[in-house]
Amino acid sequence: MKNTNKLSEFRKKIKEIASPDIAKTMKWFFKTGKGEYGEGDVFVGLKVPTQRILAREFKDLSLNHLKVLLNSPVHEERLISLFILVHKYDKGNEEDKSDIFSFYIKNIKGVNNWDLVDLSAPKIVGNYLLDKDKSLLEKFAKSNNLWKRRIAILSTQEFIKNYKFDTTLKIARILINDEHDLIHKAVGWMLREIGKRDLKLEKKFLKLYYKKMPRTMLRHAIEKFPDAKRKKYLQNKI
Repeated sequence: MKNTNKLSEFRKKIKEIASPDIAKTMKWFFKTGKGEYGEGDVFVGLKVPTQRILAREFKDLSLNHLKVLLNSPVHEERLISLFILVHKYDKGNEEDKSDIFSFYIKNIKGVNNWDLVDLSAPKIVGNYLLDKDKSLLEKFAKSNNLWKRRIAILSTQEFIKNYKFDTTLKIARILINDEHDLIHKAVGWMLREIGKRDLKLEKKFLKLYYKKMPRTMLRHAIEKFPDAKRKKYLQNKI
C-alpha cells in the first residue's frame, strides 16, 4: 500500500465494515439529537475494538492524513485518528512528542465528544505537561467550550497516576459550579482517583466543597466510600 493511497484505503475499509445498526445505536448513545451535547455528530457504525484494530493496521498514516481524519464529520474517523496519534506519541522521542502535542492542540476542534477526550487527552496532553507549565489547562477549564473544559480535568488523570494532585484540585475548584453533567462526572471521577491514592487529601477537599458541588459530582467523588459515610455526605452531615 503506497503512502499516497493509505487514506483512501483506510476509508474504503471503513465503508466495507460499517454497520448501520451499530451507527443507529451510537447516535443515540452519544446524544446526537438537536440540543444535545453531540448534536450533528456522524456515525458509520464501528465498535471501539474494531476501531482499535484499524488504528493498529493504519498506524503509519502521516500527521497530514490524521489532520484530515481529525477534522472529519465522522466520529469513528476522529477516534481512530486519535488512537493512532496516541500510538505515535507513545513510540516517539521528545521532539516527536512535542510535535504531536502541538498537533493535538492545533486540531483540538476535532476532539469533541467525551470518548474522544477521555481516550486521548490524558495520554497526550496530560503526559506532555506532566513536568511542564500547566497554565494551558487552567485556560481550558475557563473556556466556554465544553470539550476544552473536559480536556482540562481529564488531562490531569496522568498527573494523578504520578501522585501529583495540585493541578487536579485547582481545576476542580474552577469547575465546581460548572453547569454541564459531563463536567460534573469528570471532576467527581478525578477526585475519586485522587482518593484511591490519598484519601485524606480527597476528604480535605470535600470538606471544603461538598456542599457547593453538584450532586452528580459528589456522587462520583464518593462512589467508593462506605455506605454510611456516603449517606452523611449526601445528607450534608459531615
